[in-house]
Amino acid sequence: MAAAMVPTRTRLQSLLQLRSSIFATSYNPRSLRTGAKYLRARLRGPSMTQYYPEQLSISRINAVFKKMDIQLIDYEEQQRLEDVENRKKRGKGAPKKAKTKEDSRRAAKKKRK
Repeated sequence: MAAAMVPTRTRLQSLLQLRSSIFATSYNPRSLRTGAKYLRARLRGPSMTQYYPEQLSISRINAVFKKMDIQLIDYEEQQRLEDVENRKKRGKGAPKKAKTKEDSRRAAKKKRK
């Protein structure tokens, strides 16, 4: 009996392709990085959102009870708004938004060049 017949490269490739289609795996003959391992993995987001409780804030509570005319005072938010106002008085606040494209700082820089 002669030596066992060695299958050709094309037959092996077609066998690998058929095997991947049967077992629902990705056909990757060149062994390129595809990220399939991470794409198959279970998503972490839903379990993380269930783990952490929903954050309550006074503004959310006010939105829920708006119909019943119950308004809670958020002292931290009032303090923040006062601080922003004081900073603006001293010239330390956020810059005003440009109304038009010509008002923007970027357009002013282009004009200078």
